[in-house]
Amino acid sequence: MDAKVSKQTRLSMAQKKWLCRGLTQPGGKLPLFDENGKKVNPQVVRKCVEEGWAEPWFANQLKPDWLICKLTESGRTAVASEDN
Repeated sequence: MDAKVSKQTRLSMAQKKWLCRGLTQPGGKLPLFDENGKKVNPQVVRKCVEEGWAEPWFANQLKPDWLICKLTESGRTAVASEDN
């Protein structure tokens, strides 16, 4: 069994909040900014990508340092398992 799949990693509140916002967006698009217009912490984004909960969607030509991501099936599962 793959170690990545078997390890139990819990979502932080920031990760869960960010990933949940992708549940209702077309294609699972994850926001660059929170509800107050503040940029989402890049550490939250990087950790979610590392865990496989989010994946880069496309490169932003105007802001190459911004990582535009979408929710993965693993991310949907992680959010759903946190609700139980």
